[in-house]
Amino acid sequence: MYNNERFDVAVIGAGHAGVEAALACARIGLNTALFTLSLDAVANMPCNPSIGGTGKGHLVFEIDAMGGEMGYAADLVTMQSRTLNTSKGAAVRSKRVQADRRKYSDLMKEVLEHTENLRIIQAEVTEVFTEETDSGRRRVTGVRTEPCGDFECTSAIICTGTYLGGVTHVGAVKKSSGPDNSLPSSGLTPCLAALGVELMRFKTGTPPRIHRRSIDFSVLEQQDGEEYITPYSTRTDPAKLNGIRQVPCHVVYTNEETHNIIKANIHRSPLYSGQIHGTGPRYCPSIEDKVIRFADKERHQLFVEPMGDNTDEIYLQGFSSSLPADVQVQMLHSLKGFEHAEIMRYAYAIEYDCINPLELYGTLELKKVAGLFGAGQFNGTSGYEEAAAQGLLAGLNASLYVRGMEQIILPRHSSYLGTLIDDLVTKGTNEPYRIMTGRSEYRLLIRQDNAEERLSKYAHYAGLLSDERYAETVARTQAVTDEIERLRHVNVGPTSGINALLEERGTTPISSGANLCDIIRRPGLDYASTARFDPHRPELPRNLAERVETEIKYEGYIRHQLEEVARQQKSEDTRLSQDIDYSQIRGLRLEAAQKLDKVKPATIGQAARISGVNPADITVLLIWLQGK
Repeated sequence: MYNNERFDVAVIGAGHAGVEAALACARIGLNTALFTLSLDAVANMPCNPSIGGTGKGHLVFEIDAMGGEMGYAADLVTMQSRTLNTSKGAAVRSKRVQADRRKYSDLMKEVLEHTENLRIIQAEVTEVFTEETDSGRRRVTGVRTEPCGDFECTSAIICTGTYLGGVTHVGAVKKSSGPDNSLPSSGLTPCLAALGVELMRFKTGTPPRIHRRSIDFSVLEQQDGEEYITPYSTRTDPAKLNGIRQVPCHVVYTNEETHNIIKANIHRSPLYSGQIHGTGPRYCPSIEDKVIRFADKERHQLFVEPMGDNTDEIYLQGFSSSLPADVQVQMLHSLKGFEHAEIMRYAYAIEYDCINPLELYGTLELKKVAGLFGAGQFNGTSGYEEAAAQGLLAGLNASLYVRGMEQIILPRHSSYLGTLIDDLVTKGTNEPYRIMTGRSEYRLLIRQDNAEERLSKYAHYAGLLSDERYAETVARTQAVTDEIERLRHVNVGPTSGINALLEERGTTPISSGANLCDIIRRPGLDYASTARFDPHRPELPRNLAERVETEIKYEGYIRHQLEEVARQQKSEDTRLSQDIDYSQIRGLRLEAAQKLDKVKPATIGQAARISGVNPADITVLLIWLQGK
């Protein structure tokens, strides 16, 4: 092999994690290489052609707040937009869009090609070169590729998705493959094992893709998009986004015949024959898994979703399977409206290698190798949004590592990304991890609408957000704060006509003066309905007006959660050295010492969240710290 050129950062893999990582490093100004097995698979969506969903939509807003690309690209290729959980509180409402799969990939490839400081190279990375430092910890020095030779680099980010050691299964047919019948990555696993990195084997799957002409849509339930589309990105023009024609999706259900076909052929499923050894995602099981595990359910809901404007491929969400091709046809034809359905791509399961996330610091840097970062499904997660968010943070921290600056650890109360990473590096995972709103104890603080208030400061510190763009985010936050404060001083009395509105909305009339914050806080009232009593109200963009209303309505609950964060902050601020030998701390239980030695928590707060470490262990640890 021969030496090639030198880069500051080498990003391995051009999926959703790799794209965000490479863009972040290059936009900050680092000389960056992005290696991919195929330039035709950049930002591919081998599974669901959608972006967002419960918890996932929050991540997309957070990516945009930190200067990432996913939200803006998703806005540009939106086919349909819906906000989930609208009947519930603001904390759990999540945006989800049906995206044009091919346009998204093409758009991201074009963005990469036009980004300064970024080289995109089609090659397989087969080895990461390291050297030992004075501290005994190894550090990255370069990467080996096939067929392009060796490249020196200061930092590397592994974003291999489901390609690493990829094996696909369709019934008894098993072959080495990446998603969508692409080439797998085979050389990197032995290299990582030689470095002492603990690896795991996970699996995921996809449903069949159906030709549109073969589906009878007239007998299916239709799902239309929402009336007003809130953009993911502050860079998107809301008027232009709301001018698009939204494409309908549809719903169909499995039935007794479908379930009988699956049960009769379950022995042919590689999931049940022992052919598949990897662990699959609990919250996105295959259809055969659902039928067997939930035998009491008479039917399962499936979503019929278009994959793009320029294709007749239809995605059948909820129907992922690894059953043989002939069984897939029988299952499909048992569905109402799919009696004559034509399969264009058959469903498959895919196994792949990933890292045990306990091998990572909260910065996403590997504990054993300085300058080596992981992101996305390589870290044990599932989903495009989880991958992209991790890729962005890994890119920010790789750039900070190269420049010798302190890296970023996002606290749990800062974001869903912070929650995701803390869960991974503190508790680990025994299945592909999926973000959900229920994973955060600070849901009301980390809503979709306030992502830039929470996170833009981190990207500004790292150099990804310019002073100008950061000032714009600060100004938007200040506009919300100023409007809430102004409303506190706008008073209305019973003679103003407000009581007619209150009675109309089914709430108690006022007998004396009240400020508009108090009025808006009442059930059935909102910010827009009080405009007629507020002649000096400023013109706020729709997203900021909705945020004003949310902050007012949930003020007491928000204050309570902020107080809880403040109570926990002392534990989060008490740092723990990475060099502590917990086995030498007297009074610490053996299990706790072993768990602490494995995780190497950064703070007392993180130590307290480790499974197997109880409050008594934390007390022993605090006493030991005081005696040092």
